[in-house]
Amino acid sequence: MQGAAAGAAIHEGVRVTLADAALHTRTPGEEFAWSVRGAGVAEDLVVPFRAHLPAVFPLFATRPRYAVRHLLKTASVPDGTVNFVHEPPVSALSASGTSYASTPEAAFAPRLSEAELTDLSVSVPLPAGLLDEPSLLASFVDYRVLVRLSARENDALLHGTADKKIPGLLTLPDSREGTLGKGLAEALTTAAAEVEETGGSCDGIVVHPFTYWELVKGGVLEPLAKAGITVSRTRMIGRDQVLLGDFRAAATLLVPDVASLALRRGAGPDGCDLVEATTRVGLAVHLPQHFLLLSRD
Repeated sequence: MQGAAAGAAIHEGVRVTLADAALHTRTPGEEFAWSVRGAGVAEDLVVPFRAHLPAVFPLFATRPRYAVRHLLKTASVPDGTVNFVHEPPVSALSASGTSYASTPEAAFAPRLSEAELTDLSVSVPLPAGLLDEPSLLASFVDYRVLVRLSARENDALLHGTADKKIPGLLTLPDSREGTLGKGLAEALTTAAAEVEETGGSCDGIVVHPFTYWELVKGGVLEPLAKAGITVSRTRMIGRDQVLLGDFRAAATLLVPDVASLALRRGAGPDGCDLVEATTRVGLAVHLPQHFLLLSRD
């Protein structure tokens, strides 16, 4: 096996062919474990990737659990500020009429806006001895670290980031609110139609897992799927909240493919080592009025 120089290169995508033709493609966890072993590190090590790490959590490929990211369209962008068109309503929204002139979107006010990118990170303690077990280390990173980064991304997309560079979808100015009544199925179908009063097509819903399994019990998921609605479940939304929207028209996840896995020596609890996963993202919100948040009183 070659030294650390090849392992520290920036690697394209999720599974990529490395410079050494004798090496096969590797997952991010495998590449990280190989880099750690090849370097024989006693100090911090950073392994950069050209990838969006939350998207490569392996189990996303084998089970239909959707993150908030899956509801949004994604754009590959340069690493920097991104221009986009923002179309807020110019006044309070009212019911749509039966002519174009009487629709809400006839009075939307498009303007050019900017979205900034920010880094999302998670740090996870490494059990003593794990650095000496490359296969276990790779699996731990791929299955246990990357899933935490996906949860961090759900948190950022719903609640925003501390630096305000990502606005939270639950608290957008000009988004709409409603009441989540006792009849869950009826509340969702009514709200889905309300989403479309602004000219969109309700294509996504975000719910807490407890609400999701209520939908399963009530036989509601299949009709929603047939209507073109994808349901994302995450603990990052309250049990008493449901977010509906035309996600793909209303917002774009901005991905510059800048990410890294880092070994932080002695930085964890009681001086243990940490693995730190970081990915850079942004969010362009085009039509905040296409989102409708239902909450119980």
